[in-house]
Amino acid sequence: MRRLGENALIAEVLAPLATHPCAFGLSDDAAHLSQMPPNGLVITTDALVAGVHFFENDDPGDAAYKAVAVNVSDLAAKAAKPFAYLLTLALPAAPTEDWARAFAGGLARAQAAFGVSLIGGDTVTARGPWWLSVTALGDAPARPLVRGGGRPGDVLYVTGTLGDAALGLKMRLGLADFAAALSTDETERLARRYLYPEPRVSLRPALAAHASAAMDLSDGLALDLTRLCIASGVTATVDASALPLSEAARSAVAACPALIEAIITGGDDYEILAAVPPETASGLGTEARSRAFEAAARDAGCPIFRIGKLAEGAAPPSFLDPSGEPLILSAKGFEHFAL
Repeated sequence: MRRLGENALIAEVLAPLATHPCAFGLSDDAAHLSQMPPNGLVITTDALVAGVHFFENDDPGDAAYKAVAVNVSDLAAKAAKPFAYLLTLALPAAPTEDWARAFAGGLARAQAAFGVSLIGGDTVTARGPWWLSVTALGDAPARPLVRGGGRPGDVLYVTGTLGDAALGLKMRLGLADFAAALSTDETERLARRYLYPEPRVSLRPALAAHASAAMDLSDGLALDLTRLCIASGVTATVDASALPLSEAARSAVAACPALIEAIITGGDDYEILAAVPPETASGLGTEARSRAFEAAARDAGCPIFRIGKLAEGAAPPSFLDPSGEPLILSAKGFEHFAL
């Protein structure tokens, strides 16, 4: 079977993905952005490593798609419009042509889904598992949207459903005692949500117009909300019964109620967590702004759910059960280099 050296990999497989004119078809050492977006760029980067972020026997196209998607998710949470990305690919040996084309196929699917183009990067030899890193670029909104903009009284929202990817990972690891309670369709949904994040790019206008703070949920709601609270100098209260769950996740929790902790602390959701002031800038009309945010999200076709509020204080966020008592979480979320 034919293997591809670096030059062939770039020229035959990756260059066709470089459709943006600034990339020069990957024939040069660098891209040239000749026109800066009016409000500047939002830039983010994430690396995915085999055995950490995906399984080594996963289809390389799935890993490629996920790498682009998780970076686009970061841009979406900043109300930025994605348009390009750079790729670093590290392989322990020259790839087969079939492997390389499957990998490029995943990139192509992501480009079509999110409106982005490859504009450059690097290919190197890895001394260990293969990995890839994506740096994504987006047009910035007129007003920067950061984690630290939340204020006491802001309403907390999340998009989509939570916990599906964490439960899908448990199934992949053989730790799913709940799997017998799921239908075939529910099992497939959880597996798919782990492999294919769904960046909420359609929420960009609503976030830009109404949110005070936002971030994407990559390491679990509990940990990421804690990060938003620390950056904003506030605390939060969350109604755990208000967390949006898919039918698959509901079936899993019904079979094993303790899984609510995995849903709160598990990573790989890649949904958006947003804080929105309840009032308009003029102070007229209680909840007028948060209701406007909800309406804008509906118009964009993006599912959005209220889960709690920000409050004064420095304590970690509280997750309340239906009786109003705080849930005691034994885990806090995923961290690299956790001690």
